Amino acid sequence: MATLHRILRYVRGTINHGLQLYKSSITSLSFYTDVDWDGCLDTRCSTSGYCVFMGDNLVSWSSKRQPTISKSSAEAEYCGVANIVSETCWIRNLLLELHYPIPTAILVYCDYVSAIYLYGNPIADIFPKGLSKILFDEIRSSLSVHEPSDSTTGAY
Repeated sequence: MATLHRILRYVRGTINHGLQLYKSSITSLSFYTDVDWDGCLDTRCSTSGYCVFMGDNLVSWSSKRQPTISKSSAEAEYCGVANIVSETCWIRNLLLELHYPIPTAILVYCDYVSAIYLYGNPIADIFPKGLSKILFDEIRSSLSVHEPSDSTTGAY
């Protein structure tokens, strides 16, 4: 009942509010995301939120509980970014079908450095994916997997 009362009080206080749209170009999309790791005391699930701006206008937003329990804040943020990347693809394809292609790169803003590093580091790609020989060799080398040198060949 307390939660219902809080929601009704919020709705009553914001009944005259609306989304203001401005005349703006649609040549850029910006996405912002954040996650409250382990925020629900009952389920221990994290809550992801994002908003999407087309030019200066807010066009999409979401806040929802993640379906799985994350073992770290980096994992929760990574899942949140994955969610917004999915939304990014959908909006970009929708605009393309409406003959409004976005000519620039889409920016996704995330405030958690570990999640950004996880997206920028493709080391785990070597395990489930077929990669080009150059990329495979580069990643294999970063895992310290090399041909044995002559001095260690056959030695145990």
